[in-house]
Amino acid sequence: MKQETYVIERSFNAGIKTVWQAITEKEQMKQWYFDLQEFKPEVGFQFSFEGHKDGITYLHLCQVTEVIPGKKLTYSWKYHGYEGLSYVTFELFEETQTRTRLKLTHAGLETFPNNPDFARECFAEGWTSIIGTFLKNYLEKNTIEQPA
Repeated sequence: MKQETYVIERSFNAGIKTVWQAITEKEQMKQWYFDLQEFKPEVGFQFSFEGHKDGITYLHLCQVTEVIPGKKLTYSWKYHGYEGLSYVTFELFEETQTRTRLKLTHAGLETFPNNPDFARECFAEGWTSIIGTFLKNYLEKNTIEQPA
């Protein structure tokens, strides 16, 4: 079975602390990601959310597996009622005091069933929108930072 990993990198005009808060604080996440009932960047924390595609609701079940504050967040990602287990990793790199590069890696996509909704292209499309558009727009709209 072919290893299927999706990676997307984007740079944002926001400091690393601001981007970290956007990817780890529930109230901010609901503005650009999914409306999570609860989220804590703590190893072992479990959370879930629903995603919809073509009238089908998929319940995502996730558990935080690694946290390096301000640098890295990893959580498992699987679907209720389906085989497969993948991992999503957000890594942050400071380019300047007011510019941050985010690298998102979604590994293990090949473990999901042969379902068109779980195709690598669907994940690529989803993450490109989420990271490349929604998070970018959220950070641009909500970031007014002054260099230290």
